[in-house]
Amino acid sequence: MANQDALRAAAEPILASLGLELVDVEVVGAGRARTLRLTIDRDGGIDLDTLAEANRPVSDALDAVDVLSGPYTLELSSPGVERPLRRPAEFRRFLDTTISVKSHDPVDGARRHRGLLLEADDGGITLEVDGQQRRFAYDAIASARTVFEWGPSPKPIGPPKRVAKERPLKERSV
Repeated sequence: MANQDALRAAAEPILASLGLELVDVEVVGAGRARTLRLTIDRDGGIDLDTLAEANRPVSDALDAVDVLSGPYTLELSSPGVERPLRRPAEFRRFLDTTISVKSHDPVDGARRHRGLLLEADDGGITLEVDGQQRRFAYDAIASARTVFEWGPSPKPIGPPKRVAKERPLKERSV
């Protein structure tokens, strides 16, 4: 597997010069079927045009340092509405947000925890789950992500109700 730190070091300055943040580096697959997936973001989100504009300069930078030898497919993507959280800075960015955490070992009898992110420091995070605070060291977290919460359910829309209207009787002349 390629050194993710070296891949990050090659791509991050190029993305930063374009006003973009490198969120994650992932190498998926093996041999000729490898994909280098770079997840990028910026304030306000990422659109398809931004991903397309960033592709060539990032590809050129990665080719110049030859960190990932052999053929691979470069894929740039946005983190989506439920983005992964891995580094302390990412957790700090989403304080007071509902997140989902999967722990390596059970904590309070569960490995999956969903709650409000109260604190994030260099040692770990504090999550409020069902009114109780739970502390997780970063090395105890298998995965974490933001949780997209839908607003209130809209009222159902159906066919208009038919209401019988009273019609005045027409007078007939005889």
